[in-house]
Amino acid sequence: MKFIDEAIIKITAGNGGNGSASFRREKFIPMGGPDGGDGGDGGSIYLEANQNLNTLVDFRYQKHFQAKRGENGMGRLKSGKSGEDLIIKVPVGTAVYNYETEELIGDLTKAGQTLCVAKGGRHGIGNNHFKSSTNRSPRRFTKGALGESRELRLELKLLADVGLLGMPNVGKSTLISAISAARPKIADYPFTTLHPNLGVVRIGTDQSFVVADVPGLIEGAAEGAGLGIQFLKHLSRTSTLLHLVDIAALDGADPIAEAKAIIKELGKFDKKMLKKPRWLVLNKIDLLATEDLLERKKDLVKALKWKGPVWEISAATKQGTHELCLALMESLERSRKLEPENP
Repeated sequence: MKFIDEAIIKITAGNGGNGSASFRREKFIPMGGPDGGDGGDGGSIYLEANQNLNTLVDFRYQKHFQAKRGENGMGRLKSGKSGEDLIIKVPVGTAVYNYETEELIGDLTKAGQTLCVAKGGRHGIGNNHFKSSTNRSPRRFTKGALGESRELRLELKLLADVGLLGMPNVGKSTLISAISAARPKIADYPFTTLHPNLGVVRIGTDQSFVVADVPGLIEGAAEGAGLGIQFLKHLSRTSTLLHLVDIAALDGADPIAEAKAIIKELGKFDKKMLKKPRWLVLNKIDLLATEDLLERKKDLVKALKWKGPVWEISAATKQGTHELCLALMESLERSRKLEPENP
């Protein structure tokens, strides 16, 4: 299935039914009064977060959604039937924007959560409501109101606890496959990851967290170069970012220059991302001697003025990955305990 993380749809709620202008006509009742009933309300449109969906691909084929209108009122004070509400299922993590104004309407972050995106038109009223002592046979009634209509932009942002960040070929896909059951494509050329991958890391029977792997960034990504900038939004919900660096690049790439480029592009995309907890992860340490590793690590930390945690791993051999996952689990659990106090 192709991964689609944005979609534009048009929605139209149902119109309200018209009121009725009717008069009582019964045998042996010569002076029948007004008996026009009210119309029914138009159906509203709701979005509902569904945990069984993980892409917006369905909206490539159906882009217009319309709820049913309310029925018109009838004589004998019979009200029209209200139109059924329309419920559109979307993946958990879908942000909903007004397409014209870019205003955020709502964010569906929990399974089963609903959001009203178009209100149905209110019903019209029948002539029965307009009778009075001076107007015994009113012919006045009102029409139902139009339902709301608008274009929406749906944006899917994956829900993950930890996000993997780095240049192409630093070993993000290898790491997520080493610590979870995810099996992304892995090869020795750039951009093997073309869409985000999610993996669940299980530490114990009741301890787990979700990791997101997005396509690698390159310098100039904020201006449209490469693929990763299209998917950085998926890391905006994560609690912690793992900044992977290839500490033993076989192509002679400078890990310091690459790390600085990633930080620069991250800030260009959204400065809030730089305020997230970030851990520096030095990958492919199995390719270096201990002395060389210590020297390169020292130079990298100094050049970046890095103050956060620094980890040394080999995703290919799984060296250090278990300890990294245990530390992440401990950090995430501390954060989760603080969430009720600081929502």
